[in-house]
Formats: sequence, C-alpha cells, structure tokens
Amino acid sequence: MAAAAVPKSMSLKLLIDTQGKRVLYAEVNKGFVDFLFHILSLPVGTLVSLLKSQGNIGSLANLYNSIENLNDSYILSKQTKNTLLKPKPLSLAAGPNVPHHNPYAARNIYTCSCNYNSYASVDLKTVCPICKKEMVKLITFVGPSSCGEVGFVKDMVTYMVMDDLSVTPLSTMSSFALLLKLDVKDMSAVEEKVVNFGMDEAVKLLNASLHTHNVLTDVFLNCTTSTSKKRACKSET
Repeated sequence: MAAAAVPKSMSLKLLIDTQGKRVLYAEVNKGFVDFLFHILSLPVGTLVSLLKSQGNIGSLANLYNSIENLNDSYILSKQTKNTLLKPKPLSLAAGPNVPHHNPYAARNIYTCSCNYNSYASVDLKTVCPICKKEMVKLITFVGPSSCGEVGFVKDMVTYMVMDDLSVTPLSTMSSFALLLKLDVKDMSAVEEKVVNFGMDEAVKLLNASLHTHNVLTDVFLNCTTSTSKKRACKSET
C-alpha cells in the first residue's frame, strides 16, 4: 500500500453529534490534510488495487484482475505490467505522514558504451535502439533539489475537515455559532472524541469517499476505536 500513501498512525479530534449520530467535523493538522489531498494524485490502478477486495468498484476489478492474471508471454515487458498494476502517484509532494514515490530519488540509469547518449534506461542490459548493444554503462541522474518543506498545505495551522471531506482552516466563529450553522438540535449532545487514524482507517476513508457524503461518520462512527472508549459497530446486533 505504499503507493497509496498510507499515513502513519495519527490522532484526530472529532466533534460528534451523539443525538444525530454523525461526525460534525474533525480538527486535524497538516499531516492529515496532506493525506487527503494526496488521494487526488492516485492513479486509477492504485485505487483499484486498494479497493477491489471491497467488492464495490464494478467492472474495474475485472479489468485489473485480467491484467494481473494475463500470462507474461502476452505482455510487452514486466515493466509494462507493473506500470498498470502498480502505477506511481503523479504528485511529488508529500508530508512526513504520507510516504510517496519520488521519481527524482537516487537511482541507477544506464546507457550504451558507444557514446551516442541518445537513449538511457533504468533497466540494466536493455538493448540500445541505435547500436544494438546492451546498456551497461552507469550514468549519473541529477534531479531537482529539495525545496525544504514538503506536502500540500502549510504547517502551524489547525484545519477543519467536514463530514463530506470539505477542508478549511479551523473556523474563527464561536463554537456555538458553528454548531447552529451545522443544524445541531441539542448542544448538550455534542462531544469531542480523539480517534486514531492509520492504515485501516485510510482504506475505509478512501472507499467511503467514493460512495457517500458522510465520510467521517461512516469511517469513525460505524466502527470506532478511540482513546476514550470503544463504540460498537452499527452492524453488530
């Protein structure tokens, strides 16, 4: 799941309407917002590989399985198959909680010994299209230098993620006014709860984001493990 930028475990503070049985919003830091925004850079192949076990992504799962099960003798190269089954995210930016693939990371690149230097390959012994010799001469790849801060949003800011994954800086309006805006009927039924967010929750969130506007409620209230007490799954009888 590395390609999907699964976050390390982090804590989120949820504001929950216990009467309405919904998550109103979550107070989060840069790491969680970076993870959410990083989802938009994931290739379709990565999404399918993560969610096909859920059984609710339609025919895309069949397409993915067809490629996975197709004999290598029909595929141009192993690299071609991996490109489809394990595509790399397009984004180069990621926070410390969002492991990612960086195409500018140090790597070995090879060219032929004929000094044409018109072609290069990351695969040792690839045949040069010009001289037809194997590319075995190691050359140095120079990528852009790091700009320092990584990710998508600035640090030192608390962000508010709504139930439908709308993201804004934490509202400056009073808590009472915000609850009224969110149509909370009983203020005494609102409680704060700190929950853990890791690999399992990341997959659940990704899946829920494709099927509902009540993402946080679906992920954290249907079956939640928090630092306070456990809430039983709604599916349990």
